[in-house]
Amino acid sequence: MKTPVNRLFFIDAMRAWAILMMLQGHFIDGLLDPAFRNPENSAYSFWLYFRGITAPVFFTVSGFIFTYLLLRAPQKGFANARVRKGVKRGLQLIVIGYALRLNIFGILKGQIYNGFFLVDVLHCIGLSLLVIVGYYLLTSKLKSVVFGLLLVGTTVMLFAFEPTYKQWSFQWLPDFMANYVTKANGSVFTIIPWLGYTTFGAAVSLLFYKFKEYRFLYPLAILISSLLGFVLINYSSLIFLELNRYTHLALFKSIYSNNYLFIRLGDVLVVFAVFMFIRKLLTSVTLLKIGANTLAIYVIHFIILYGSFTGMGLYKFFHHQLTPEIAIGGALMFMIACTFLALGYDRHEAEIKKNMDTVGIQLKTYAQIGIKQLWDVLQKLRQLVLRLLATNRN
Repeated sequence: MKTPVNRLFFIDAMRAWAILMMLQGHFIDGLLDPAFRNPENSAYSFWLYFRGITAPVFFTVSGFIFTYLLLRAPQKGFANARVRKGVKRGLQLIVIGYALRLNIFGILKGQIYNGFFLVDVLHCIGLSLLVIVGYYLLTSKLKSVVFGLLLVGTTVMLFAFEPTYKQWSFQWLPDFMANYVTKANGSVFTIIPWLGYTTFGAAVSLLFYKFKEYRFLYPLAILISSLLGFVLINYSSLIFLELNRYTHLALFKSIYSNNYLFIRLGDVLVVFAVFMFIRKLLTSVTLLKIGANTLAIYVIHFIILYGSFTGMGLYKFFHHQLTPEIAIGGALMFMIACTFLALGYDRHEAEIKKNMDTVGIQLKTYAQIGIKQLWDVLQKLRQLVLRLLATNRN
């Protein structure tokens, strides 16, 4: 008997977990006093390790969800409606990423600060979705295995050659483009290597879609994810060291010296295994709604913490000033506040958009009336000037 997979609740739950961990991670990292950042402290070390898992999980899940929906559509190639939606979504994320770095006071002064051009999570995920769409279209007339190999190949290449390209300066690129590939100017995330996690998530979704009706999908997926994750976490560095000894290629030694990408990929796989194992417990409506509103949560957290548009965020007033007790309590309140506001927006989204449309129409009407009145005044002034000139001639 086959058990169809209609909805992958564990993926929604993983995305919810990742966004909540991101909220507390950004809050504590930005506001905790450096005096309490002691790697030898077991509690801080534990927190720091799990904070490092958050972004890889978020990128991987983003690639998984997007690609699964892309593959599930009955049409193929350009006829697939998800292609257009994917392009629109990718561009939307990039635009929002830039918008969050705008400063109104700078604009009023006629300035756009350099921080506006820096690249962050939304830029990278948006561009990653565009890449996945491109791969999908390129391979739409070929077997799905080609699509999968292209996705996995991208992950392996980006992770394996990270020691090489991270040394490149990219000075030949304009800064706004270079910010996508180097952190030299202050970008928090770059498309390389982070695209690799997104393409890996896309490849995993391809397997889930292909075997979605297989009876033992979850037991097998849990076993493979657990074993592969364990190997990557504990033995990938040794594997690269042995490859260096066998081939004498310096690249393998460079990977061994700073093997964080493959280890984090192992962490992601273990997280996948855990959430798949407890998937039957992850059907809470609130949890699923949090997973479905990660963009709104991210935008709200950016405004409150970093002060998007005004520069008046918590980061400005409490940067590296809080004790652990206050930071932990504040992080919990911050998570609740951002989630509450995002879910509130979700409940009233239609009404809010309707009101915004109404306001937009009213503003447009007032603008048209104002322009007409201004034009009438200018015409009267013109006629007055012409009469004065005619009087002076006479």
